[in-house]
Parts: sequence; structure tokens; C-alpha cells
Amino acid sequence: MRALLFATVFVIATCGLVYELIAGTVASYLLGDSVTQFSLVIGVYLFAMGMGSLASKYIERHLVTWFIRVELLVGLVGGISSTLLYLLFGTAASFHVVLYLLVFLTGALVGLEIPLLMRMLKDQVEFRSLVANIFTFDYVGALLASVIFPLVLMPHLGILRTSYSVGLLNVVIGLVLIERFKDEVKGRGLLRAIATLLIIGFAIAFALADRVQAFTEGLAYNGPIIHAESTPYQRIVVTRERDGLHLYLNGNLQFSTYDEYRYHEALVHPAFMHFERPANVLVLGGGDGLALREVLKYTYVRHVDLVDLDPAMTRLFSSNETFKEINGRAFQDPRVDVHSADAFNWLRAGGPAYDVVIIDFPDPNSFALGKLYTTTFYNALAQRLHDRSVVVVQSTSPYVATGSYWCIHNTLRASGYEVLPYHVYVPSFGDWGFFLASRSALRTMPLDTTVQRRFLDDRTFAEARHFPPDIAWRNTELNRLNNQALVRLFEEEWDRVGQ
Repeated sequence: MRALLFATVFVIATCGLVYELIAGTVASYLLGDSVTQFSLVIGVYLFAMGMGSLASKYIERHLVTWFIRVELLVGLVGGISSTLLYLLFGTAASFHVVLYLLVFLTGALVGLEIPLLMRMLKDQVEFRSLVANIFTFDYVGALLASVIFPLVLMPHLGILRTSYSVGLLNVVIGLVLIERFKDEVKGRGLLRAIATLLIIGFAIAFALADRVQAFTEGLAYNGPIIHAESTPYQRIVVTRERDGLHLYLNGNLQFSTYDEYRYHEALVHPAFMHFERPANVLVLGGGDGLALREVLKYTYVRHVDLVDLDPAMTRLFSSNETFKEINGRAFQDPRVDVHSADAFNWLRAGGPAYDVVIIDFPDPNSFALGKLYTTTFYNALAQRLHDRSVVVVQSTSPYVATGSYWCIHNTLRASGYEVLPYHVYVPSFGDWGFFLASRSALRTMPLDTTVQRRFLDDRTFAEARHFPPDIAWRNTELNRLNNQALVRLFEEEWDRVGQ
């Protein structure tokens, strides 16, 4: 019996931490800012475990029965938590309340279990050995969960199947304990029936996980999902809507085929107005290949390096026929080399200098992204430039996030760049801003008339450099690696829009 109960401790610890990681991952996918979401989820979960442990002292009799009840309830709540979060994200009046209530409930139930187990074993094992063994299995189980979740469960099962699998494991443990302690379990017939139904339910849910995920995610989007996958870095969803295909990363719109040409022409072509006939180009981000498509319109470009963190993005947009049509089969161009790497580390590793650098990172809505807009990053970038190199940075909306926009400007200036701000209207996003930057003076030349464009011309770019008083320059704190001022400012400004 002791071996079984110690093994149960190991399973409890492993499953409990996986539930915690699932909640943090789903919160990051749906709400952004993984640092904040994981920090809050961990804090609430640990607090709840403490409350559960405290509540365990009020259970005085039928310890085995209570333990099995809690184990089955943990399996049910933890196993369906990710599905509930996806279902309620678009409909719950206060999604944060639902999220942290589920986290609290799961943590409290897990917190109940360890004290009950210790009391079940106290007459069979010396107290000193009992405490040592319990906590050893607990911590080793937590280590196992932290290793297998990112390396095995998420890449191979995905978020929903991971939830169902771990919930199923809790229920199986409960069923094993029912059979092992059948003479001590009150209402064992009912508990056995509940456990059996839960096992069948989780098995069916596991088999139908793709359909469940498609349905739950579909509630949050305006059109049918034509592609969805989870990667170690993000959730990729492509929908077909009335105005075309939409790409979402972690729930945030990245482009619509209806108007993406406006964004990508504004992102790429101004750099070619400030460097005559560039030969070597670097694209940071842009794993969809749309910025790359615009770069490759210039026949005198000899080589392009594209650096994107997530290989699933570049693989999708270089292999799927629909997406290859959108990016003009840019990844098949022999001039292109793709590097799956963190842009920060890739720059710091050293290498050749580039004539033009196109920076197409997502908005700085997390500390992981915010580091790519810091003085440290721009100083590392400078090591891959020569005196006349031109850099362009996508820089959020100067209308919605005026302070954030000018924070990027001021950070570039403080890093030793000459900076030229401009903004254009993109219907899917509204007023959107960019910066041209160089270590030397920027000199504007006419656009190359041999290159096809649908939106940008010389007059449009001249008008794009004008900023009316309500979005004119303002003084801000610089975005440094040790303060991440931009992330805080960005959250404050965009949160006001959602209120």
C-alpha cells in the first residue's frame, strides 16, 4: 500500500504542475504577455494549494474516501479547464475571473491531497521518513512535469489532448485506489461509476480533440478556421473571412489578405528609397514571407537572410499552396536563406553587414517581445550594419499608442540612429506607424518605378511623414532591457481601447 500511495504523490505532483502550466499557456495565448500571465497563474495556484492544505484539517473521517473524491474532482476540473477557457474567452463578461477561479479551484483541490495522504500514511511510516519521501516524490514529479510539458506533451499532443490525458491519469489513479481500498471506501459503487464515466468521457474527448479545438476557437473568430496549430512558441490560426484570409498569432491579428499589401509596401519600400540598389538584405521576423515578397521585387537584391523564431511559421508559408500564392512563393527564391533562431541571439553571434534591414516583429505586448525594441537590441543590430545601412521598424499605432510609438523613436535615437517617422492607414489595423533609421543621415530618393506597387508612391510617402498635433512627438522613458518601459506603456495604451 505504501508504494502505491507514494506513487500517487508522484502522479499528483506531476499532474498538478501540468495543470498550472496549461493554465499559464492558455492565458498567454488568449491574453498575451506570458510573463504576467504565468506569474499570476503561479501565484494564484500556490495560494490556492495553501488554502486547500488548510482546509484539509476539517476532514476528520473517511480519509481514503475523501482522497478519492478529491482525486476524481481534480481530474474533472483540470482535464476540462483548457476547453472551458477557450469556450468562455469570447463570451464571458469577465474572462480573468473565470481563469483565476479555475486556477484557484484546481490548486485548492491539489493542495487538499498531500495532507490527506500524509495522514493516511502516518501510522505506517516514521514521521521523519514520511515527510522526506512525500516531498521527494512531490518535487521529482514537479521536475518531470516541467520537462515533459514543453518537450513532449505540447509539441505532440497539443493543449487540449494534454489536458484530457492528465485528467484521465488522475481519474485512473482514483479508480485504482477505489479497487485497492474497496473495504474502506464509502459509496464505492457510485465513485466507481463516476470514475468509469470520466474515463470514457476523456477518451472520447481525446479522440475528438481537433474538432473540439476547432469549435471552441471558432467562437472567437469571425470566419471558419482553415488552419490551426500549436507550436512551442505560439498558437497559429488562419481563418477565411468575407474579406479574405486572416492570420492570427496567439489570438492577435497579423494580417488580412484584403489589405496586407498596404502594410507590407509601407514596411519595405521606403528603405529602398534611402539606399540605392541594396544587394544584401536582412528580414527579422516576417515568417509569413509577405515582407520577403516585397523585397524580392527588386532584381538587384542578391541575397536575403530571413530570421524567424518559429520554424512552423516559415514551414507553413513555404509549403502550403494557398499561402505560397499569398507570398508570391518567396521562400522558393534561390536568393533566400531562412534561419530559425531568436533574432537577438542571431545578431549577437556576429556575421556580415547588411545594406537594408527590415524588422517585422509583433507588437511589444510581452517582455519577450519588448526586448527586441530595447537599446540593447538596437546596439546589437548596429554591429550588423555599415555606415549607410538603412533599417525599417514596424512600430504599432501612433494614434492608439502614441506614447509607445514615440518611445520606440526615442530609443532608436538614444542608440545612435538618425530616425525618420512615418505612418499609413491600414484598414485592418487603423493608423499604423513605422520608423526608418540609419547610423548616418537619411536621404530620400524617388521610388523605383520599375517595381510594381498597389499603394505606395512618392506622394503617399511624403504625406506619410506628416504627423498632426494629436499624435506629434512626445518625450518618453527609453526602453531598456532592465526596465521594459515600452511594454508597460503599450499595455496601458491598448488597454484603454478595450475599455
